[in-house]
Amino acid sequence: MRHILTLLATGLAAAPALAQTADVIELGPRPFYLVDRMEDGPLKEKLMSCMGQEPKRTLFSIGHRGAPLQFPEHTVASNLAAARMGAGILECDVTFTKDLELVCRHAQNDLHTTTNILATPLAETCVTPFTPASGDQNATAECRTSEITLAEYRTLVPKMDAANRAATSVEAYLDGTAGWRTDLYAGEPTGIMTHAESIELFKSLGAKFTPELKSPSVEMPFNGFTQEDYAQKLVDEYKAAGIPASDVWLQSFNLDDVLYWISAEPEFGAQAVYLMDEYNIDGYSPMDPATWPNTMAELKAMGVNYIAPPTWMLVTTRDGAIVPSELAVQAQAAGLNIITWTVERSGPLATGGGWYYQSIADVTDSDGVVYELIDVLAQDVGVEGIFSDWPATTTFYASCMGLD
Repeated sequence: MRHILTLLATGLAAAPALAQTADVIELGPRPFYLVDRMEDGPLKEKLMSCMGQEPKRTLFSIGHRGAPLQFPEHTVASNLAAARMGAGILECDVTFTKDLELVCRHAQNDLHTTTNILATPLAETCVTPFTPASGDQNATAECRTSEITLAEYRTLVPKMDAANRAATSVEAYLDGTAGWRTDLYAGEPTGIMTHAESIELFKSLGAKFTPELKSPSVEMPFNGFTQEDYAQKLVDEYKAAGIPASDVWLQSFNLDDVLYWISAEPEFGAQAVYLMDEYNIDGYSPMDPATWPNTMAELKAMGVNYIAPPTWMLVTTRDGAIVPSELAVQAQAAGLNIITWTVERSGPLATGGGWYYQSIADVTDSDGVVYELIDVLAQDVGVEGIFSDWPATTTFYASCMGLD
């Protein structure tokens, strides 16, 4: 608890709150707001019948970088919020600093949108200095954890992940939070965590762990640090903390990372999650196996036990209803465990929901559709967990349906 108490002492929370968080789950009004907006039917009736039910912590509910719908991602405050909403698994996206320390950050090169670095002397370390918008050219900047030491990283103030691309000043560039999010909980001068500190925090909250090894923005090896060193160091920090492999779901979009863990660390590799981004391949379709680089059976034969496609890859529509995609059907047939990402990341759904709802845009016309999607993912696709930017939404569903 040493590191966490140090963080708490700066004012984010009081230490006794950690013990309370492990037992008391609070959902707030949002899940019920979403149910109110559902079309009438059996699912709405079932969810309404659970409105007075006491929620429970569940592994089905995964905090996606904490609770970044309203809190700066990967901060102590964001993860406390997620745990208090019943998330049974919490995520630290992992990258590294110049001195090869592992830290929680969504990308190695996102400091210009997730922290105040551009407004500090560390702006001099940015690989792309801030350039204001001009004419048809957007404002640009790129700042990496790999350009600063851990000590320097700790001086940064986290913010909501956003940038105003039309900005002509640093101040305006940093002020880009979407209107449906909030800056109410941003601006605290603490809360940034190392990966090791996230392990301590999540353990104290009674949650399990799903770290994601992020792709480096720098060429590897970096300062003698190889990709395998990087993947191994992630595992070693769980071993050093005494965390059993059964409580950890390692993740990577890089299939080679997953295969490394399966080979080098088989206990951890058994639950290693292959994050699927095949949608970046020209011509790819989750409905057409001929476009897939690997079939689901081939992934299983490699030793992969868990896959995690985005939500839209697992569903389609038929006769106006949401149904499993061909990818989902074949993943089930191959015996793969499925996790998916991310609900509560799209903002209002009245106009189709955007990227995460692209395969069901024709039936996405209200915020209530989120529970229709979650229900199909849980009952028909058979996902084991869903990442959410606001875990209360998935916790309420899981508690109502009796999911662990």
